[in-house]
Amino acid sequence: MQELKERIVKEGKVLPGNIIKVDGFLNHRIDTGLLTRIAEEFGKYFNMDEVTMVLTAEASGIALATAVATYFHKPMIFAKKAKSDNIEGGLYQSDIYSYTYKKKVTLLVSKEWLSSDDKVLIIDDFMANGEAMRGLCDIVTAAGATLMGIGCAVEKGFQGGGDRLRAAGVNLKSLAIIESAEPGNIVFRDDD
Repeated sequence: MQELKERIVKEGKVLPGNIIKVDGFLNHRIDTGLLTRIAEEFGKYFNMDEVTMVLTAEASGIALATAVATYFHKPMIFAKKAKSDNIEGGLYQSDIYSYTYKKKVTLLVSKEWLSSDDKVLIIDDFMANGEAMRGLCDIVTAAGATLMGIGCAVEKGFQGGGDRLRAAGVNLKSLAIIESAEPGNIVFRDDD
């Protein structure tokens, strides 16, 4: 998606530790118009008529997943990273290692909201090593639901998470795949 790539180059920052900061328009301060156009773009790659649930992980993926769910009139659920008192009954859970937080995190989804009848599209704003996506895929599998695919706005291709998911047969579409990033020089993978 050319508009997204242009925004990354113009407004994104490359920080030490291969951190790519896009919080001025994607995942802290939100350009809602851009999110709507990203949602529309995902509709070109996934059969949204068949999708019954949009799933993401807490917290920064919630805005984009909500935009996708709203655009296509689908319910959305997010995996929590901590059990709260308002979650009743059984839980689907998956332990992942968070690249952002540099620690183990457990993703949790109430069994009340995800079932074997669901056809799930996972949506997230950013993928580094793919651990959050793997964890969400584990939750879909545990629920007996069908994974329709994964839509990701920005993927750090040089960390290999997306390539591992694709090699495992996952239908993954990332709109901007960054092959390398240094201050002042962000290189994208050629489009498929």
